[in-house]
Amino acid sequence: MINVISIILGKAIAYLSNVLNIGSGSTWPGHIALKLNPNFIKGILKNSKTKIIVIAGTNGKTTTGRLITSIIRESGKTYLQNKAGANLINGLASALVKGVELTGPLNKDYLIFESDESALPEVLEQTNPDYLICLNLFRDQLDRYGEVNTIAKNWQEAFEKLNSKTTLILNSDDPQVSFLSKKTNATILFFGLDETNGENNLKHGADSIYCPHCLHMLDFTQVHFSHLGTWSCSNCSLKRPKPELSNLIYYPLPGTYNKYNSLAAALFAKAENISFKKVIRAYKSFTPAFGRQEKIKYRGKFAHLFLSKNPTSFNESLETIKKLHGKNLLIILNDRIPDGLDVSWIWDINFEGILDKSFNIMVSGERCYDMGLRLKYAEIFTHIEPNLENAIDVTVEGLEKKEELFILPNYSAMLDARKILTGKKIL
Repeated sequence: MINVISIILGKAIAYLSNVLNIGSGSTWPGHIALKLNPNFIKGILKNSKTKIIVIAGTNGKTTTGRLITSIIRESGKTYLQNKAGANLINGLASALVKGVELTGPLNKDYLIFESDESALPEVLEQTNPDYLICLNLFRDQLDRYGEVNTIAKNWQEAFEKLNSKTTLILNSDDPQVSFLSKKTNATILFFGLDETNGENNLKHGADSIYCPHCLHMLDFTQVHFSHLGTWSCSNCSLKRPKPELSNLIYYPLPGTYNKYNSLAAALFAKAENISFKKVIRAYKSFTPAFGRQEKIKYRGKFAHLFLSKNPTSFNESLETIKKLHGKNLLIILNDRIPDGLDVSWIWDINFEGILDKSFNIMVSGERCYDMGLRLKYAEIFTHIEPNLENAIDVTVEGLEKKEELFILPNYSAMLDARKILTGKKIL
């Protein structure tokens, strides 16, 4: 009975949030449900035949989740997903509140949940998933998560409790993620890139450069970005596992990091015996998630949102924009709770190695002067406008006829920018 009350209250809150245009009701319904019944999630999932997919990693969770939903739709199956990106335990509960009938259980073929790095152990305990996809681990919000090793250790302890019901889909190119295959009873599948790009030097801001087993310096024969590549340890002989999937004939989004997302989703499809033809059809009709290379028309011009929330994602966004010949950038930096209060990570962005003086750059957001100072030290001329709406308007008005704007915000800044561009809040 308590779950029925939770679902009724949650659905009412979600409805009002949408009607009043104050958000999508992606957290509060779940928060209330868990207050009323801490076992709400387990209760809803207990008698359900739904296959549960959990996606974790520093970068790429939302895009990978959306790729998987595209594949599932192409297969004619049903799914429930935390679409708004609310990736804490209350976000999972909220997704269930909105997706079940009043008397439950969940009646979908798949539940897809992208999990916050620190919330993953609790999510696993609540769900016992059929699939757990781990994309990567990079430094992100150090004041909240700590170093990469801390997250990896917490994950390893949680993975030791998994049983053979769970299939672990791991990035073999990330040493810390690959090492999570040790000390678990889960079934293991690996994805990775086998491209030869001629580089064997670690990229700017690489994080995992020591062996996760013996702490000896790793050797790399290929580096795709940051510390992702073909690696081995000369001290203990640990090395990159051979991936089950390493190449696709079609990728739906530009950027090396999106190749990894595409491979992870395709490997899930392979494990589910979904045909490769359906995967490619799904990818060819794919549209990006909000803020992840999303293209929005605003005042007759196009703006591209490239969520950039840590050094690695920022570097890869800049590299991708450069390859797309983008020249007009709006960088937005906030320091709210979802972003992490410490913005010192901006000094690890490789502005000097990627940008030059041909770029037209505007900076905005709550910490715009910090970013302006960073770019000054990179000897890149920057316009600063603290008011975000003014910054967007001025930058768009300054575009030539066929030019487009590339916006690089961190998380809360992306939500702010998108509200201005579309006139509607997401969360």
